[in-house]
Amino acid sequence: MIEIDSLHKQIDGRTIVSNLSLSIQKGSVFGFLGPNGAGKTTTMKILVGLNHPSSGRVTIDGHAPSETLTREKLGFMPEAPYFYEHLTGLEFLRFCGELFARPRGEAAYEALLRKVGIFEAKDQRITTYSKGMKQRLGFAQALVNDPEYVFLDEPLDGLDPIGRRALKSMIRELKHDGRTVFFNSHILFDTEELCDEIGILNRGSLLFAGPLGEFTRGLSLEEQFVATIEQLEVTA
Repeated sequence: MIEIDSLHKQIDGRTIVSNLSLSIQKGSVFGFLGPNGAGKTTTMKILVGLNHPSSGRVTIDGHAPSETLTREKLGFMPEAPYFYEHLTGLEFLRFCGELFARPRGEAAYEALLRKVGIFEAKDQRITTYSKGMKQRLGFAQALVNDPEYVFLDEPLDGLDPIGRRALKSMIRELKHDGRTVFFNSHILFDTEELCDEIGILNRGSLLFAGPLGEFTRGLSLEEQFVATIEQLEVTA
């Protein structure tokens, strides 16, 4: 279970996240939504231990993300995955796997590349990959340690319809296997298809957290989301 309790983050005197509290059940798909600059990526980096709160507390299964035991359970795909592009796709996954205490072996890495649809390019240098192929490789590296919790920052960005469908299918599969998926996205149609619950952040503050249907109330997620944010801008 992911627990966020009164999380506050300031950077250079500016509040990025303010008094955020959330509980996310194990085995669910949670969509974290908000306009650009809302604080979504900062929150995610705190959840995976790449950043630290100014105050408040974050735990995963009762432990801090900075603990080695916790990090072994986590997979993370950043919004703009960085690759050493002279490696091949297979070499990159092997490198990522060896960062963990229990690397999975060549067959597992090849299976991941097959699953995300770039197995045929496994021996090509990453510099030859398209943006969509790099997104698929970024998704694969988030799963390289067989994590219990998967954090994805804009995982569907840059993918064609076939790639989006493939990755959405994998997210559903992760849920079916009992994994917890926490992801940010601006593609609200896909979010609506995938999520059990959502959280909406605006200017660092939580506007809503709960089941998708409680927020949409008969409208599409996009319609309700845009109306909510626009109303805030009018009254600000």
